[in-house]
Amino acid sequence: MRCPFCGHIESQVKDSRPSDDGAAIRRRRLCPECGGRFTTFERVQLREITILKRSGRRTPFDRDKLGRSVAIATRKRPIEPERIERMLSQIVRQLESLGETELASSVVGEMVMKQLKALDDVAYVRYASVYRDFREAGEFATFLGREGLSESGEDDR
Repeated sequence: MRCPFCGHIESQVKDSRPSDDGAAIRRRRLCPECGGRFTTFERVQLREITILKRSGRRTPFDRDKLGRSVAIATRKRPIEPERIERMLSQIVRQLESLGETELASSVVGEMVMKQLKALDDVAYVRYASVYRDFREAGEFATFLGREGLSESGEDDR
């Protein structure tokens, strides 16, 4: 594994342990060149998934990009990072279990929205506002009403 600090081609594994409900291995590494310490995660990848974007472009599925978009939606919310990580792993497993090598970005977006709705209403609405690309406040209010959420983010059900 290349050192992220100095670019040295090799690093030494100092500690390995299961992480993420056993779905990944967390490795603490040390660079023999600069002495930098860093962490890597090793996960099983059942198949290579390509995402078909709305524009027609195809891009490889990137778990880290998915994690960044969920992190934005959950920022400053009282959600433990472990719960978010479990949610991301569950989404990736669901995507892989579909058996498809190419998926529309809408499939991923809907899975994320479903998981976020169960996790936190505010994070769900934040993600949906970007995912659904609301242009006007009226569209946003209609969405909130259809989802059974008041405009304050409280569940009306």
